[in-house]
Amino acid sequence: MKLKLLSMAALAATMFAGTAATAQESVFVGQLVDYTGPTAFVGKAYGPGVSDAINYVNANGGIDGTKIEFTQVDYAYKVPEALAAYKAWSSRGMVAMQGWGTADTEALISFVAKDKIPVFSASYSAHLTDPQGLNPLTKKPAPYNFFYGPSYSDTCRALAQWAATDAKEKGIENPIFLHAGDNHPYPNAPKEACAAYAAELGLTVADPIVVPMAPGDFKAQCLTIKETGAQYVYMGNLGGSIVSLLKSCGTVGVEANYMGNVWAGDYVTLRASQAENLIFPSSTPFFGQDVPGMKLVEAIAAAGEGNGDDKPTHHYIRGICSAYYMMDAMKWAKANGGITGENIKQGMYAKKDWVPAGLEGVCLPSTWTETDHRGLMTVAVNQGSYNGGDLIIKRISETTLPRRDDWLGF
Repeated sequence: MKLKLLSMAALAATMFAGTAATAQESVFVGQLVDYTGPTAFVGKAYGPGVSDAINYVNANGGIDGTKIEFTQVDYAYKVPEALAAYKAWSSRGMVAMQGWGTADTEALISFVAKDKIPVFSASYSAHLTDPQGLNPLTKKPAPYNFFYGPSYSDTCRALAQWAATDAKEKGIENPIFLHAGDNHPYPNAPKEACAAYAAELGLTVADPIVVPMAPGDFKAQCLTIKETGAQYVYMGNLGGSIVSLLKSCGTVGVEANYMGNVWAGDYVTLRASQAENLIFPSSTPFFGQDVPGMKLVEAIAAAGEGNGDDKPTHHYIRGICSAYYMMDAMKWAKANGGITGENIKQGMYAKKDWVPAGLEGVCLPSTWTETDHRGLMTVAVNQGSYNGGDLIIKRISETTLPRRDDWLGF
């Protein structure tokens, strides 16, 4: 079953189309994607990972015979467009949604909780991980929000750990950590949490620097970074903004270790920026690595649209993992009362240290519970270099963070 990529106008025209089927011959899932907005640099990789995985399962029997009716909307990273799409889809009986950005996912928390529609987002904001609001620091309980991978806060904490260790090994007496990112929910998501942990580790935390999400000339920001003396710069943006920052800072001679979030490091970014020793986290292997589940990833990519590259990025693979965790929960739901939002949610709690069948070694063992939606606490830290065009990415450390109560939802 091929996906239907709709504009908002087309969505409005088709939102009342008949989709119901008896005996759950099909269920409806909507996906928000950004293929034309400010995060399209990585959206074009992740979105097809989700859709290719769903189409592959549909072509091979569906959810134990139930097909997923699937529609994408390119909302161009605009929150009002996301809310409109969600409203249309929920009126069609949507049982689950594949989401995208932090601003829109957080804006939908109360809606999806009220409607009992699980959302599997590509936002890894820690604000989505406290389903019952157990931590006083949690902004809002998020009982119907899930994502595959460690949160932005936890990956930044892992990078702060790496920085503290690196500084000790190099004999840096006063290591300085700095957050550089736009004043926007996505780069802001881990800012306070990571700064607190960096200070706990003995790093001096400099004042954050605002760097726009859109590409530009960032020499002024780079000169400010240089003045702080920061040796460890966490970059909260992605894509063209990261490329611009790295090039601008190179031009003015900033000497620092640049650390990106999970969206800020990949082959495409390394090639565009010609960066050396860029540090970034990951939660899957890279395409083509020798792990058992890579055979399924390659089959999905071969049958699908991929992301336009011969070598899909790890964002594409995370999209596959997100779709497969959702579909595994659907299988459990079908066997335990039917594929409904409430039952899919319960299906996410049915297993511990769980990897979808066929993706062993690709998706890392994850556990969600009714009180803790931090599915994964293991973070791989990678170092990527342009290397004269012969790109190299190597894993330099891996850590499993503790499930501290004060980190839940923060």
